[in-house]
Amino acid sequence: MRTVAQLSPRHRGLLFALVITAGVLNLVDRQIIAVLKPVIAADLGWSDNDYGTLAAWFQTGAAIGFLFSGWIADKLGVKWANPLGVAAWSIAALLHGWARTMVEFTAVRVALGATEAMGTPTGTKTVAAVLAARWRSTGYGASNAASSLGAILAPLAIPAAALTLGWRGTFAAAGVFGLGWAAVWLVTARGVAFTAAPATDAPRAIADGPLLRDRRTWAVAGAKILSDATWWLLLFWLPDFFHRQFGIAGVALGVPLAIAYGGAAIGSLLGGSVSTRLLGRGYSVNAVRKGIMLAAALAVLPIPLALLTHSYPLAIALMALALAGHQAFSTNVFAMIADIVPQRRVGRVTSFGSFCGNVGGIGIAKVAGLTLAAGLGYLPLLLFASLAYLAALGWIQLLLPRLRPLRDDADAIRVV
Repeated sequence: MRTVAQLSPRHRGLLFALVITAGVLNLVDRQIIAVLKPVIAADLGWSDNDYGTLAAWFQTGAAIGFLFSGWIADKLGVKWANPLGVAAWSIAALLHGWARTMVEFTAVRVALGATEAMGTPTGTKTVAAVLAARWRSTGYGASNAASSLGAILAPLAIPAAALTLGWRGTFAAAGVFGLGWAAVWLVTARGVAFTAAPATDAPRAIADGPLLRDRRTWAVAGAKILSDATWWLLLFWLPDFFHRQFGIAGVALGVPLAIAYGGAAIGSLLGGSVSTRLLGRGYSVNAVRKGIMLAAALAVLPIPLALLTHSYPLAIALMALALAGHQAFSTNVFAMIADIVPQRRVGRVTSFGSFCGNVGGIGIAKVAGLTLAAGLGYLPLLLFASLAYLAALGWIQLLLPRLRPLRDDADAIRVV
């Protein structure tokens, strides 16, 4: 049995690559319904409010899942939490192919949301486990970029798959791919012991105190509520936005959505790599994290202009810029958790923050459906999105005026 630190760089790289791939599968599975919404809605007779309700139920399932997924990830460790999570959400995705009524679709959406909640805390812990601490920000950036890659691949691959397999077969195929991933992980992680080392610097009264009495927990939670609402809004409604504004549907949605989510991937990579470089030059964690979050928030600010322009390329560019801002912001929130929270609690803090982010997602999904059904259009939604990140950063500053990182050996493996 070997620890992660004893593995060859190639083996560690393969484990990291599998984490990245799991992030892609996670987002592709949830995006199938958004990309194929016109087809499924026509087949099953959904209204905008019906779709908004399904999106809200998905978020509800995810929110409930996040109440338990962090504990599961901390308890099982990354070796077993990874295949369990991916296999569970893959089965939920596969079952979409047999859903016919609104009740059945609601059930499978709740199941998919609840099981996909394993992805965030498990992925966060796994990145910290397989990468040296000095590369953690870059790892989180790459992990977030994987989600964006999933969003890029989804509008390109899903319509093509649906042309061959139908929308039901597309769900089933996604589930089969995920089950295959779980099998590959079990083979790759065989004989590897993911060992833990205790945090060395935080007073134990703080590190081991009640989770919900810790200001760090609530700083993350508030930031996720505000920032994740925009991500979920665009994830579920961006195809509909392009359809309403420019009359684009089906396979034609692939290019604009791929470009928009390409911006998200760039934002993830920049948010991680720039912070790694600045920290390496001796800048404080407080200055780096909050400085990048401020730049990211300003990138989202002009998003309402997408409604005022008749230029299709400019609308795509504005959405790409907003998604880049979101992912740069999100990358540094996750890295901030690893900076300031003892690693034995990273899974729980991450999952509670993600739970709160999904509460924001539940609200925005239902509000979006009602807003559009009432004929108010996207303006109120995009105005909220434009200010959400500045508000999130203000919340972090209010609760944590100065981020104080935990000391960490550059190559320590502190995650189980």
